[in-house]
Amino acid sequence: MFLILCVSLSLPAQDKQATTRADESIAIFTDVLRQVDVNYVDTLNYEDLTETAINAMLRKIDPYTVYYPKKKDKDLRMLTTGKYGGIGSIIQQRPIKSKVESQKSKDSLGVYAVNPYEGKPAQVAGIEAGDRILSVDGKKTEGLDVSEVSNMLRGVPGTTVVLEIEREGIDKPFKVSIVREDIHLEPVSYATVFTADTLPYPIGYIAFSEFTENSAQAFANTLDELYYTHGARALVIDLRGNGGGIVEEAMQIVNLFVDQDTKIVETKGKSSRSNYVYKTRNKPRYKDLPLVILVDKHSASASEIVSGAMQDLGRATLIGQRTFGKGLVQNIRPIAMDGHIKITTSKYYLPSGRCIQAIDYSERQKGHELKRDTAGGILPDIVMDDSAKVDISYSLYINHYFFDYATRYHRLHDSIAKPELFEVTDELIEDFCGYLDERQFTYETETYKFFTDMLKMAKHEDLDSATIARLEALKPVLTPDYRAAISRNKEEIKAMLGSEIVLRYYYQRGQAAYSLRFDDELKRAFYSLRPKASK
Repeated sequence: MFLILCVSLSLPAQDKQATTRADESIAIFTDVLRQVDVNYVDTLNYEDLTETAINAMLRKIDPYTVYYPKKKDKDLRMLTTGKYGGIGSIIQQRPIKSKVESQKSKDSLGVYAVNPYEGKPAQVAGIEAGDRILSVDGKKTEGLDVSEVSNMLRGVPGTTVVLEIEREGIDKPFKVSIVREDIHLEPVSYATVFTADTLPYPIGYIAFSEFTENSAQAFANTLDELYYTHGARALVIDLRGNGGGIVEEAMQIVNLFVDQDTKIVETKGKSSRSNYVYKTRNKPRYKDLPLVILVDKHSASASEIVSGAMQDLGRATLIGQRTFGKGLVQNIRPIAMDGHIKITTSKYYLPSGRCIQAIDYSERQKGHELKRDTAGGILPDIVMDDSAKVDISYSLYINHYFFDYATRYHRLHDSIAKPELFEVTDELIEDFCGYLDERQFTYETETYKFFTDMLKMAKHEDLDSATIARLEALKPVLTPDYRAAISRNKEEIKAMLGSEIVLRYYYQRGQAAYSLRFDDELKRAFYSLRPKASK
């Protein structure tokens, strides 16, 4: 982090012109606000009006330039440190569950705890995945969205929040008191060493979730343990879903594997103060350790610096999908009334000179449509297909059937095998199908929906009866049989259903251990590392 003190009283001509234009705009805004203050019929909330005006202005620039008034200090702290005062659970808004699926109203939404973190206050207090939060400190959550309920749950560490909970299998709602803690989400979400007869040497694996303060040290400590304690002689770094963070943390991770004084990334902006070349500062501790980095379309910013620089320097093999393409640099600067602004100041350029950024937001200022540059982001060395099929697995997932069945399964079974051994058997799949029958699940493919629309249109357009009859004859063929669809996609169903069940018993780390057993990209990483690893 850099502290820049400006003492020069003279500005370049270009900066003087920009200052003049800004002063003119400020004068216009001030005059409008003054006229409204004096003449508007009702009393106004000026703090809210100002925040709305600022946010509307910044949305015209890019999604990453954001205003944080003093009241949102905790959001800013979470952004930079990964810490917040709260209960430690992911919550989600979704349709309220009912015994009969057809009785659910799309307008009837509730807020549910879907992923309590192991060892955090919510889990310690007994909150379970699937619990519906009816109220927070006596205030009903009905009609509130996730962000509103989340703000109610967060607060000063050490204070108590009381939740009213509705849980399947318990007749009446009950209350749970939870003492908020300073929640720190671990940047290393999962790590292990894989050893098997098919692997001639141990391969370490680190899932790295975010580049926050001290995250590089956590990564280094984990790698030391994998290497020195568990004998890992190759490494897979999983940056899938990692949205980035602090560039200095990314630099420290790259420096573990790359020679001292090597250029990793360069920033270039409108102001010379925004131009900077980042180079490694220390001798590498794992210079020759074979590496594979897994990335996907959600890997962004600092993730792209790590993966892109390692690719440019020939230091790692990248596997997955093209990354997001977020190559804009933000700095946080203080502003009036104890607020802050996170503002885009420059762009990232990798050692090869390529820019990570995929979207040119300056086009928005010109009134042009935004387009994604296909050269933006990082294209892996080995591209894996991630095209999601709109099949029964998708339908079951988005309608929460995997989640709800896992919740019931947990209520009926005290324990399961360890994540590395747990199996979704054919008998369990059959029980799941019985649960779907109980919920009156109906499976409609997109093909069937298009067909029924076409049939309606054919009748509306008064086609002859013979044509209508031929179309009607197709209906039994196109009507989906959900059990047959589950049988065709059994392996995918087992992976997704098993993941939800394991989460109930072993939380996030257990879920990761189970899901990796079905991970094609990890299997490809093992294959890629075999000829490179040294004992």
